[in-house]
Amino acid sequence: MKIDPPVADCSDSSNLEVPVIVNVTATIQNSNESYNVSWQFPGAGLSKGSKPASEGTLVFSFKSEFSCRKMNETKWEVSFKNQKGQTKNESVDILVISASEKFCAVHDKWPKTPEGGTVINQCENGKTGYKSRTCGKDGEWQTVFSSCISAEMTKVIDAAELFKTGIGATQEAAMEIFESLKNTTSSKSSDDYAGINASISIINIMASGSENITLKEEVFDDFLNVASNLLTNNWTGVNSSITYDMSSQYLYGVENLVKNIQVNDTLNIYKPNLDLKVSKGDCNISVLNVTVKLNETGVQFKTVGVRNLMDKLNNSFKPTSTAPHNLLLIVTKNGSSSTEITMDFPIKKLNDTQKLHCVFWDTNKKDWSDTGCRVERDSNHTDGNHTLCKCNHLTSFAVLMSKSDTPNLDLDTITYVGLAVSICSLVILLIIEALVWSVVVKTDLSYFRHTTLVNIAVFLLLADCSFLASMSPENLSAHWCLILTLCKHLFYLAMFSWMLCMSVMLIHRLIFVFNPLRKRVFMFLSSIVGYGCPVLIVGISYVYCRYNEKEYYNKATCWLVFAGTLDGSLFAFLLPVGTVIFTNLFSMAVVIFTLLKSSAPDGSKSDERETFKSIIRVLIFLTPVFGVTWGIGFLLQIFNKDHEAYPFLLYSFTILNSFQGLFVMLTGVFAEPKVRQELLKRMDKGKYDTMKNSTSASNTTVKMKAKVVPSETATHMYST
Repeated sequence: MKIDPPVADCSDSSNLEVPVIVNVTATIQNSNESYNVSWQFPGAGLSKGSKPASEGTLVFSFKSEFSCRKMNETKWEVSFKNQKGQTKNESVDILVISASEKFCAVHDKWPKTPEGGTVINQCENGKTGYKSRTCGKDGEWQTVFSSCISAEMTKVIDAAELFKTGIGATQEAAMEIFESLKNTTSSKSSDDYAGINASISIINIMASGSENITLKEEVFDDFLNVASNLLTNNWTGVNSSITYDMSSQYLYGVENLVKNIQVNDTLNIYKPNLDLKVSKGDCNISVLNVTVKLNETGVQFKTVGVRNLMDKLNNSFKPTSTAPHNLLLIVTKNGSSSTEITMDFPIKKLNDTQKLHCVFWDTNKKDWSDTGCRVERDSNHTDGNHTLCKCNHLTSFAVLMSKSDTPNLDLDTITYVGLAVSICSLVILLIIEALVWSVVVKTDLSYFRHTTLVNIAVFLLLADCSFLASMSPENLSAHWCLILTLCKHLFYLAMFSWMLCMSVMLIHRLIFVFNPLRKRVFMFLSSIVGYGCPVLIVGISYVYCRYNEKEYYNKATCWLVFAGTLDGSLFAFLLPVGTVIFTNLFSMAVVIFTLLKSSAPDGSKSDERETFKSIIRVLIFLTPVFGVTWGIGFLLQIFNKDHEAYPFLLYSFTILNSFQGLFVMLTGVFAEPKVRQELLKRMDKGKYDTMKNSTSASNTTVKMKAKVVPSETATHMYST
């Protein structure tokens, strides 16, 4: 049906009584049938009639008028009823521009149209279909959508539909259809949505028709020319959902035609966007630089490499997955038994934050899936420039790249909760240190311990706050992302530097018992290590990256960059931290060795139990303040992300380090008797006296056992 005018202009409130004349036409196929035609319409009918039209059609017309003031209905409907009582209905709506409503002004052949309205126009002479255009928000015209195709394309569609029914379905007819389609797709007239969509429809129609007739290999040349031409053409002018549907239909049609066309022996055909190779038996071929291996005797395999299609297909396989190339493979065989296929793609992942996936196209879901496919280690290529895929079925294959897939929701929740608890714990620790400082810091040794502990707490607090602020990089500007990356880099390095100071102080105390460290020397050296070194490392790494035009931080993560082995700003963090952790582990080993050495060789079982308990206390109390849990992060770098132990290590790393502030508070403050005593004294004077007597008796018992003194020293870091 067609309505003229398509839009009724009722925007002039002073002329609402002026009648609007509407002409409606309905076209139906001319036959021996006689029709009873009825119309439903708003307003009053003026006239109606019918006349023959071109190409064996009948056109029925109707004219009516209505008033803008009484415009309640906007639909015109026609009903055709034949002699058997069968009916066919069609309707059309007229768009109405009311007063004060926004609209798009007249533009070329597009009439004045209300906001949100879509108008239909006829195609140019010689083309079939229609054009439509929508008036967008604020009265701005959107892009014209055209389904107009040439008369030649229409003839090819009709011939393909006839071929599908089996009428005239011969080898010659198929070759003629593809030859005509090749000529059509080679011209610029088909370089639009309508032409491409019609061509894809023809390929699918022929794929359905080829199920019932044997097509020989002579069809391949023109068919592959058509398929290649379509990928050369421009697929713009439509939204992504239409592009996804077109590309899926293209892949489905090409795959089925390749499978159905019969080839007697081997065959090689190369086109600009497709590379077909047909082989028999054990297959080891190269298609568009992808090596394909199949081991099955007496079976014919057809392999097609396809360029310029990957970016047109839907991809919701992984939230962050992308195609590192624009290449996919179509592999088919005669027979239905399962087959393992090996494909060597010339693709490498850029860094360890990315993961490669071997995938196939699921025609039911119209999306990629990795069911039955896996990435294998390639012993033939050690340069990391290849990806080896193995699948246990045949269809269309590709390689996708994504960020390493981890259960981000769970990890994010743990991280948020852990950081919140850690920050609160560190604030409490600093408040407690301020309250008890004058009481517990009486000797140089206690001064050293509490100074390092306070610095560790301060820098861990600042680092946790910076980390929490950068957990949603997508909401941060590049400027703030850089600032937070610098802060995290600096504060975490400073924290580890003060952990190193505490570790070295412990070793010095154990080895040089009669040569205690002086306060001035300790503060001078600790200031250099704890303040100077982190600033120097961060400054040098940032300046180096900037002046060598390298990325210092990743905008997607607001963290340092990993660009390869010993390449990237991340190593300005990993190497210093690794050195500190190794040193601290050595210090813990020295403490444990000292405890074992101090125990009597012929001691009783109770003495051995006391020594064992002392070692456990050392491990518990020193692990948080020595940053030993961060060593799990290095294990994560060693283990492959597909390893079964990787999730356990990842969760362990997240939990232990998110709650590190809590552990530092518990082991660094509440584990020290003097701090507990002072806190209890402040809270309850009476309870403090009772606790003091109990603690004194306990300490007297401990001092009688000389072999346990090193445990007390290591555990409480020489608190006095």
